[in-house]
Amino acid sequence: MTDIASTNDIPVTDTPRDALVKKRYRAERRFKFYGIAAIILTAIFLSIVLLDVLFKGIPAFSEYRLDLKVVADQALLDPQKTGDRTTLLAGNYDKIIRDALAAKFPDVTTRADRRALNGLLSSGAADDFRRMVSNNPSLVGQELTVPVLLSDDADQFLKGYQTDEIVLKGTGTLTETLNGDAYSLRSSGDDFAKAFQEIQAFLFQRLDRLHTEIARLENSLQGMEGDAAASLRGQVDIYKAEAETLNARISDANTAIELDDKLPSLLVNVNGGTIKATQISPAGIDGTRLITPKSAEPANAGSWSILTLVTPESNRRVQDQAATWLEQLKASGTVERAFATRFFTSGDSREPELAGIRGALVGTLWTLAVTLILCLPLGVGAAIYLEEFAPKNRLTEVIEININNLAAVPSIVFGLLGLAMFLNFFDLPRSAPLVGGLVLALLVMPTIIIASRAALRSVPPSIKEAALGVGASHQQAIFHHVLPLAMPGIMTGTIIGMAHALGETAPLLMIGMVAFIVDIPGGITDASTVLPVQIYLWSDLPEVAFQAKTAAAILVLLVFLFVMNAAAIMLRRRFERRW
Repeated sequence: MTDIASTNDIPVTDTPRDALVKKRYRAERRFKFYGIAAIILTAIFLSIVLLDVLFKGIPAFSEYRLDLKVVADQALLDPQKTGDRTTLLAGNYDKIIRDALAAKFPDVTTRADRRALNGLLSSGAADDFRRMVSNNPSLVGQELTVPVLLSDDADQFLKGYQTDEIVLKGTGTLTETLNGDAYSLRSSGDDFAKAFQEIQAFLFQRLDRLHTEIARLENSLQGMEGDAAASLRGQVDIYKAEAETLNARISDANTAIELDDKLPSLLVNVNGGTIKATQISPAGIDGTRLITPKSAEPANAGSWSILTLVTPESNRRVQDQAATWLEQLKASGTVERAFATRFFTSGDSREPELAGIRGALVGTLWTLAVTLILCLPLGVGAAIYLEEFAPKNRLTEVIEININNLAAVPSIVFGLLGLAMFLNFFDLPRSAPLVGGLVLALLVMPTIIIASRAALRSVPPSIKEAALGVGASHQQAIFHHVLPLAMPGIMTGTIIGMAHALGETAPLLMIGMVAFIVDIPGGITDASTVLPVQIYLWSDLPEVAFQAKTAAAILVLLVFLFVMNAAAIMLRRRFERRW
């Protein structure tokens, strides 16, 4: 007889149907998780890109300039006292500004120093002064305070992009001893011991990097033979010799260290002057003057300071002498940071501090105007014909398929088409908004046709049938009833297409809109460039200041795109109808 198991001994399990339901729910939860993760990841990458562009571009919206007091000398600006604007524009404003700047630094007597001092100024430093006087001739002969633009290197230094600065306020009484042209500075506190330790730490870091590089090269030498190995061994020997020399310089904690242009610069500001350290020990420094102190009296604690420019002089575009002049101008309140209006009012320039986007903006507006005038009526007309009037045959199908394919063709193909057709065949002017607009119209038109057809198709057929029912012709039913109701969708598609055209670069490069254009275009046949191409040009230039200009121009372009897309959304919501 077989024993029958009790029902309590049977394990409770889900039915196959329950397991299937649970599996489906798990799959849905995974899909939801993947979707949220993708959105979060995209938002993070987008935020990183936008923040990177924002932080790099913000400095371009401000500029440092000097507020110099000058006398608008009649002899240099209008010797004949004609008051004529042309004569005033040709005046020697640069000499007046250079003389006013030199008057602030009486120590500057040699030609080399004067050239270095004038190097702080932009090549367009006198532009604002010239504009002031030429617009108001009564200013001639008067004392004026004029804004003077600094060079891009000086601007970058004052913005802190060339070197970090460390300022140590003196805690002891500083005494200075002059021996020939050399100054010997000693403090009753331990101020120089702190600066000495900073220099030692820098040398230790350099020694560690040398040892790391030597180890890397020696590893690379294993298995190598021939000339390449000999060259590498020579490099290793050079590094080892440099490391030994460096080790000897810092082996004794009390031995003075000679400072060269590969070490951070130490500048002591005392009694209105600046002494550059050439040798430092815990007891004090020996150095040379960059600006002569006004007195040799001992300086009390807190009245003098040690400025450390962390980046070595050999790695900076602004040398210690120029940095000292800039720091003194800044301390005297002569330097101010202001909004860079010239970024929006000037054309392109080889000088970063003078370069602006006005020419590119005007060229962009001309180009978009040509694009809109061409592609909107043609695109909407083509959409109405294909949707409402064209016979449904094989030829129409081929046309519709090709329009859809054209919307996916790479933009550079349209550039090649424009180069061959508009420039080579029709001989239209190169780099002109007219040609740019024609090329972009070819690019955007398929998008407008597709969007317009979709908008026309979204209008309920009953609208057209009602119009036909009361005696309207087919054309009247379309143009008087269907088209007005489809206009919001058509406008939305058009704006999105124009925003697409605004960001295009490749087709415009092919038709020569990559040229360096300084003047502001006055019409559609004048040589010009557009904003995306201007960004491309600036991004390829070696000057560091153009990096900020590039990012700032990208911000302006993004603002344009956001405004156009916002307009499309607003129009859609304003005129949208639900059937």
